[in-house]
Amino acid sequence: QMHLVESGGGLVQSGGSLRLSCSASGFKLDYYSVGWFRQAPGREREGGSCLTISNNGTRYAGSVKGRFTISKDNVKNMVYLQMNNLYPADPAQYYCAAAPLPICTVEVPQLYDYWGQGTQVTVSS
Repeated sequence: QMHLVESGGGLVQSGGSLRLSCSASGFKLDYYSVGWFRQAPGREREGGSCLTISNNGTRYAGSVKGRFTISKDNVKNMVYLQMNNLYPADPAQYYCAAAPLPICTVEVPQLYDYWGQGTQVTVSS
């Protein structure tokens, strides 16, 4: 069974930082592109960050570029999302995802095969 499990969400003040983690089991992230997506109540799931299989290409949505950093540790089989300078517009359920894509995408979440259950991020103003 292939699983992704997110952790690290919580409450943070506006301008603060959080680091999300995503643990993969049942498959090796070496062979997958990974991404972080988020969904706020009443809104569609939107992409934020992704990292290609080879670990040398990243993409970021405009809303998080310059503030969020995605990384992957193939030895630990983990994906991380460092979020800095969090805005009041950032609160959402954050999901990690994986797919055997040669180039990752933040625009088409439907291309990802495996998803975690999500972790909640709340930002207080």
